[in-house]
Amino acid sequence: MKPSNIAKTLTIVAVTALALGIAPRAKADCSEATLKGHHFAYTSTGSIVADAPTSILGPYAEVGVLYFGGKGAVTFTFNASTNGSIGPGTGTGTYTVNDDCTGTFTETSDGFTSHFSFVIDSNGTQFQAICQDTGVVVTRIGRRQFLEGDWR
Repeated sequence: MKPSNIAKTLTIVAVTALALGIAPRAKADCSEATLKGHHFAYTSTGSIVADAPTSILGPYAEVGVLYFGGKGAVTFTFNASTNGSIGPGTGTGTYTVNDDCTGTFTETSDGFTSHFSFVIDSNGTQFQAICQDTGVVVTRIGRRQFLEGDWR
């Protein structure tokens, strides 16, 4: 190949790469329907450091299942370790999903309400969340259970 052809080829490749790099990205397309009707197995870890009864200050871990029922309703079944005290629980809450795949949910259990911000990833099969309450440093990761064909 002649040097002039090599230069032309490299120029075309560079221009194409530049164009692809600055091209508008596809907009995420999420809604409450992305989560509706699905169970998510999750793990939460972190610490409760302030603004809570003394008995629950300290390390925190939780495993459970969230069910996004639609119309903004979510239910929880879990087992938690709060500063070494272990026990099961259930909860209810609400959720919202934005079209950019971010959202919020609340979890109310045993008289406490927690507020989380989350992002949906992996085509709606996973989420990552962080508690937004003062004095709480807890993150949560959930994966969708029972994908089509997995359990039937």
